[in-house]
Amino acid sequence: MRDSFNSNTILTGLIGHPIKQSFSPFIQNVAFELKNMDYLYLPFDIPPANLKNALSGSVALGIRGFNVTIPHKEKIIEFIDTLSEEAAMIGAVNTVVNDHGKLIGYNTDVTGVIESLMPFKDEIAGSIVSVVGAGGGARAVIYALIRHFKPMEINLINRTEERALALLNYFSTKMKYDSFKNYELFPPDNVNILKNSKLIINTTSVGMFPDVNDTITELEESFNSKQIVFDIIYNPPDSKLLKIAARSGATVFGGVRMFIQQAAKSFELWTGEKMPVEEVTKSLELYMAK
Repeated sequence: MRDSFNSNTILTGLIGHPIKQSFSPFIQNVAFELKNMDYLYLPFDIPPANLKNALSGSVALGIRGFNVTIPHKEKIIEFIDTLSEEAAMIGAVNTVVNDHGKLIGYNTDVTGVIESLMPFKDEIAGSIVSVVGAGGGARAVIYALIRHFKPMEINLINRTEERALALLNYFSTKMKYDSFKNYELFPPDNVNILKNSKLIINTTSVGMFPDVNDTITELEESFNSKQIVFDIIYNPPDSKLLKIAARSGATVFGGVRMFIQQAAKSFELWTGEKMPVEEVTKSLELYMAK
């Protein structure tokens, strides 16, 4: 990666708290390098109490845009000037563009979810889906499922029932989708709930590096060979959840494709250019294998 920058270098970045081993700086800077663009992407650890000031500072510094991760995806909305349609509908932002001092919020996670699930579109339509988690990732997943994949029913499974109910009510109101059921994580009867689902999506950070031995369930009987199991975690690329589900014959995949595709959309919003996705994916795979 180049090591020379100047006053013309355009800054982008990532805000969150804490910033744990994110690969976003790697893939965005590789993309800038491949496209020979004078951009730089930096991680910024921003505690919640400093969020408003950080956004004001980003405008003052002329930062072109940034990604948003835990815990700011929902809270940041009150400080954004304009929301895209999907960000307004979801109630969460993961990408911000600074348009001459006006902050525009987007949710490119939706693009990542759609691209990840598109090969299974016909199988998902009219089926039962279980979504684990009720945070910003779950919001993007549920929006994409309702809008683009038309499942018959969505089971929402979360550790905190109140949060799951709030999300259920939110989408019932916003998108007029009433085929929700909610469950706590994880009483014994959830084995059958998972086993009877065509698609299971983990939207939580359980199992993410460095806590790679954690998983939402240890029970192989939760899975079967006719299922699709999607873990949005990309580090590690093969989470413990996926390994357990694979032993039961399920079709499994992690969050690398979603991660790359949402990043590609962010890249396009900031630069007006297409990210070289294939080259960036190869670079990330080599980097993660080290």
